[in-house]
Amino acid sequence: MQDLLTSYFWHGDTLRSRSVSGVVHSALLDVPEPPARLVADWQREIATNVPLEPGDVETMPLARARTRWPDYAQCVQAMSDWLGALGLPATLLPASDVALMACRGARYHHDGAQYGGAAFCNLFLSEDKGLDVHFPVTGHRVALTRGTALLFDTGQPHAVVPRGSHHGFDAADFPDGQDHSQLFLTWELSLEDAQVAGLLGIGFDVDPIGASQLDEEQVRVNGEQAEVCPNSGRWRIGG
Repeated sequence: MQDLLTSYFWHGDTLRSRSVSGVVHSALLDVPEPPARLVADWQREIATNVPLEPGDVETMPLARARTRWPDYAQCVQAMSDWLGALGLPATLLPASDVALMACRGARYHHDGAQYGGAAFCNLFLSEDKGLDVHFPVTGHRVALTRGTALLFDTGQPHAVVPRGSHHGFDAADFPDGQDHSQLFLTWELSLEDAQVAGLLGIGFDVDPIGASQLDEEQVRVNGEQAEVCPNSGRWRIGG
């Protein structure tokens, strides 16, 4: 029997409960290659100001990148068109928070303790470096290359691991001297938008009594506090 995952997220000053979606939408979009000078700027930023250790996911400066990125609007439009094809409105992305991120692999984790009221919508900008996004609970595995688009529940555990890897996350798979960095844009789509929640099949107020007894955002497994093992992706009850 599959574990029952419940996300508890802030709705104003109170916590609200919801189901965690196992739906992962993905596509490969036709987006332009970032300019060489922008890629070089990203490489310098990672080398000097955002040193990425294996498994790290860090924020990059987006405002500066946009000044050197004439095709940024085209990338956003490609994402908006894809979401439109899924049935979401064209106004959704412009109204959502966006960030530029970099990772060098990623340990298994969920983001429901910080972004429990959101879905993540990601557009990957780097070329294929032999990496996958892996969702261990659902079994989804999506190859990362330029134009890979993802839409998924922040409460769903995921990682970035070598393609086809079945041993989980291992820092040794990301040795120094090899470029395994991935750059991506990420938008936070509010799950209180009925169309976003409907697309992911999310139900609300599934545990109102439990929500009233908590004081911070979290994901629970079968009603119990749990954390994700960063190496295997398995739930550890009582974390």
